[in-house]
Amino acid sequence: MTNELGTLLRQLRTRAGLTQEQLAELSKVSVRTIRRLESGRLSSPQLTTVNLLAEALGVNAEEQRQLTGILVPGQTRPATGAEEPATEPPIRRPAPPTPEADVPTVPRPPELSSSASTLDAAAWLAREVGRRLQREVEQHRLQDPYLLPVRWQPALPELMDLPENIQRLQPEATASCLNLSGDVRNVVDTYRSIPSGRLVILGRAGSGKTILAIRFVLGLLSAQASPAPVPVIFSIGSWDPTTTTLHDHLTDRLLRDHPHLARQVSSGSTLAAELVGDRLILPVLDGFDELAQGLRGPALQELNTTDLPLVLTSRPDEYAQTVRAAHTPLASAAGIELTDLTVEDLTAYLPRTDPPAARSSDSSVWQDVLAQLDTGGTEASTRLAQVLRTPLMIILARTMYSEKPGRNPAELLDTARFPTTNDIEEHLLAGFVPALYRRRAPERDSTGRTQRTWDPDRAQRWLGYLAHSLTQDAHDQQDLAWWKLGIPPRASTRALHVAAVSALCMAMATWTVELLALSVVLGSTAPRIVLLDGALVGLLTGTAFGIAYCVLNMFSPTTLAPSRVRLRLPAAGRRVKGRSARTFTARFGAMMLGGSVLGAGHAWVIALLRSLSYGIPLSDAELIKDAFVNMLVFGLLFGLSSALVFGILAVLEAPLDIAAAATPTRLLSVNRTTATQQLLVLAPMITLTIALTGYVVTNLPQEPLGPLPWPLQSAFLIGTIGGLGGSASYTLAFTAWGRWVSLSRVWLPLTGKLPWHTVAFLEDAHHRGVLRQAGAVYQFRHIRLQQHLARSYHHQHVDRTPDGARRTREDRPAAGGPARR
Repeated sequence: MTNELGTLLRQLRTRAGLTQEQLAELSKVSVRTIRRLESGRLSSPQLTTVNLLAEALGVNAEEQRQLTGILVPGQTRPATGAEEPATEPPIRRPAPPTPEADVPTVPRPPELSSSASTLDAAAWLAREVGRRLQREVEQHRLQDPYLLPVRWQPALPELMDLPENIQRLQPEATASCLNLSGDVRNVVDTYRSIPSGRLVILGRAGSGKTILAIRFVLGLLSAQASPAPVPVIFSIGSWDPTTTTLHDHLTDRLLRDHPHLARQVSSGSTLAAELVGDRLILPVLDGFDELAQGLRGPALQELNTTDLPLVLTSRPDEYAQTVRAAHTPLASAAGIELTDLTVEDLTAYLPRTDPPAARSSDSSVWQDVLAQLDTGGTEASTRLAQVLRTPLMIILARTMYSEKPGRNPAELLDTARFPTTNDIEEHLLAGFVPALYRRRAPERDSTGRTQRTWDPDRAQRWLGYLAHSLTQDAHDQQDLAWWKLGIPPRASTRALHVAAVSALCMAMATWTVELLALSVVLGSTAPRIVLLDGALVGLLTGTAFGIAYCVLNMFSPTTLAPSRVRLRLPAAGRRVKGRSARTFTARFGAMMLGGSVLGAGHAWVIALLRSLSYGIPLSDAELIKDAFVNMLVFGLLFGLSSALVFGILAVLEAPLDIAAAATPTRLLSVNRTTATQQLLVLAPMITLTIALTGYVVTNLPQEPLGPLPWPLQSAFLIGTIGGLGGSASYTLAFTAWGRWVSLSRVWLPLTGKLPWHTVAFLEDAHHRGVLRQAGAVYQFRHIRLQQHLARSYHHQHVDRTPDGARRTREDRPAAGGPARR
């Protein structure tokens, strides 16, 4: 049995072009288990393990039955062929697998002119997008018990372009009537009836725009039988059209969510840029209304400079205001507007969400509420019907009352407690998170592991901090990226963080190396001298790192982003590519500047130590001359050493594998591995470079005012301190993963703003349905939930007077200032 399973598994993996390590990364099954399965040494594999591997390989229904048929008697057995060699097959581009429902692929079109690598990348991207969105549908139970009937009607004529432009007609042709009414089941047909391929979806908050976008992408992918652009959802709330073109924004988002698309093609650009440039991407731009008010006009203007087929979602008021101000709608675009759900929809849906106890008693917990809504005529029923007309509010109400025993939804009809519709909505928003975290029985995730239990009050506070952190920019953001958690908004504070982390790393390296050296050489230690030396080195070196950060930020102000590369030894005879040479040059210049500043700071460390050790005043002329000479020597020494080491590191960098397609946790794991590899490479290289260069330079014939000669032991001692401290400082202060460790894993948990197990908490919040996954980042399930949590956190933890008392509503300014919507 196990030999047949191993043979079939190896054949499927070979067909997909995956190594055992890549399959382990995709399926979350250990490499050891996969090797034992393929070799037949695993006698009783779990069915869950086989299902995870099948899902990662993207097998069709027949192959799934063959795999499980080996474990479950009576099912179809696979017809296995000859055993393949045990050697690992080379990585090659996979042929597009057979399309399935909601897990689609794009076959390679023979008539297109795009390169084979670009078409293969599009096929991989289509498959990955379908898998991710299908997981989101299952994760948020959008089809449990069935998908709510999101319907639409044609948008107002002034919000659409002329019918002749939408249908791409010649001057002598006559426009036909487009059918722009329907529901979520025929969204693909509606889109395909628009010749221009440009559609605007309008809907009030919570009306189901994102749900419709997800169903559109899944439906279009599963229905594609011929080559077509890959539909991808892009959140555009953070797009600045005044500085970034649409092409560049789409490319950046593809690179963020799919790092393997950073591979270069023959033209010199990345796969992501080629996919966008060759129109192999159909952008679904979600959240036009989330753009800052001053950016909506430029965004519409930028969208009108291209005839690229696209789908745009927005709230009606924000889009209408932009169209009126610009005196033009989205060019060649049709428009639809989502309609409200009816009482009949509620009557059909809510009773099917009843808890088991209510189902057994044949009396729905919603019976009294639905009866009053059906009868109508009262103020309470009218108000509640207005609230429960969007999928968002229905999901919130279901979570609070259908999934939590003992709660009676009839309280929503209490006009004294909820005098307005806004009071009911705020009540549902406030009760959503506690209801999710107060479930008694621990649930299991998709891998069968029991969910971690979190205190509801603490979970609400942590989620509130995450939501509040997204309001610290000029306008509310939606992307909850792990590499941006806890980042100070001001550059001066970020420089202080760099200085503090670098000072601690250099001090720890100095203390460790000198204590070990003294204990080995002298057989004893001098704690006072070592502590003073380490503190001074850390203080002045941290200051130098902070200054270097300010200087680099002044010339090139960039935000740390996750690494898109891994380290790999170059193959024998392989030439250095142009991109590696350019990266080497840029890295050499930047690190030459930073290392020179660090070396100059180290010269003053030596001067200060001489002053304290021998009682020489700092104003002594000879001491100052020595310090300036050492500044030149150590600046050149540290600058050349750092530039050379980091330049060589750039040559060792290679694009990520296809298996590194980014989820938040997977991207974090990949960056942790890359940062660890960089640390292991940098530490010995910097140590040897500083030691050997310093030994040679200081022992050359020189003037009496030159630096003191270094014995070989002292050279390696200083080199080891610089290697360990410098590489640790770079890793923790100048990489996205290092800053994540220092802020999100240490500082924020120490201050109580996040739990110690931050990754587990984010994954659990995603599993419970508070967060959704959008590529490499998380987002709150809805912007209204995010805004509610941010307001609550601001009111409870931020908006206080200096004496600690909360301000009254009259004294408190609006949260987020005037930029908040």
